[in-house]
Amino acid sequence: MSDDHTHVQEFFGARAADWDTRFPDDGPVYAAAVTELGLREGDRVLDAGCGTGRALPPLRNAVGPSGAVLGVDLTPAMLAAAVRAGRDRDGQLLLADVAGLPLRSESLDAVFAAGLVAHLPNPSENLRELARVAKPGGTLALFHPIGRAALAARQGRRITPDDLRAEPNLRPLLSGSGWRLTSYVDEDSRFLALAVRLP
Repeated sequence: MSDDHTHVQEFFGARAADWDTRFPDDGPVYAAAVTELGLREGDRVLDAGCGTGRALPPLRNAVGPSGAVLGVDLTPAMLAAAVRAGRDRDGQLLLADVAGLPLRSESLDAVFAAGLVAHLPNPSENLRELARVAKPGGTLALFHPIGRAALAARQGRRITPDDLRAEPNLRPLLSGSGWRLTSYVDEDSRFLALAVRLP
């Protein structure tokens, strides 16, 4: 396991048990972001880096009982917290790395990724892997329940010009990874970048 993976697992593993209680009011903004994906009944969707599975209930509601919802995370403690919260009833949980997903190519209609981009060790390659499993025309939502400036302030830092989530950086990163940025919102209450999988 790489040092990047170990660091991510240690960081999130130590916080998994109380993650949901630290951010109790995120549910509505998660649901709103899922709505932006434009999912339909019967769609297949992946929550990449699902953590405690907060997006799984709105994803299940969007695709209905005939759809498929998968939640993938690298940290066992986060998946265990998702199970304790009962969110495994809304989707299948998999312990896996977004760098090498155990999924067939072009098998998904959409990918939802909350707070994921900042933790990717190789963003271009990892986003390319998300593109591999999405159908051409499929949708990607890069989401965070607060905007970049609000998150930086919470963490006691400032936004830097090299922030991957800045639109001038994110647009070419996505296009080089098989995606086309279609919508970009960065406000205090949320960050949401939508992209479509290129043919």
